[in-house]
Amino acid sequence: MRDHPYTEESLGGDTYLRVFTEDTLYEELKWHWDEEDRIVVPIMETDWKFQMDNKLPQTMEGEIFIPAGEWHRVIKGTGNLLLRVHKIKK
Repeated sequence: MRDHPYTEESLGGDTYLRVFTEDTLYEELKWHWDEEDRIVVPIMETDWKFQMDNKLPQTMEGEIFIPAGEWHRVIKGTGNLLLRVHKIKK
């Protein structure tokens, strides 16, 4: 298994392009939390889902705000998932 289930490249500053490929294993997509707030935006339409703790899974569309310390996960869909991730450092 890899360190992370995605590849990531810097778009400058605190913004990154993150790619989950269609061969990502379900067991690699674990519940986790991050140390900084984040804004995640899917780059293209997808059937991958996003889920916050104690919430139902939601379609990945528009901006998704993820507060620091909040448990969340990505749920695999078909094809690749491309995200723009902006990490908000305090």
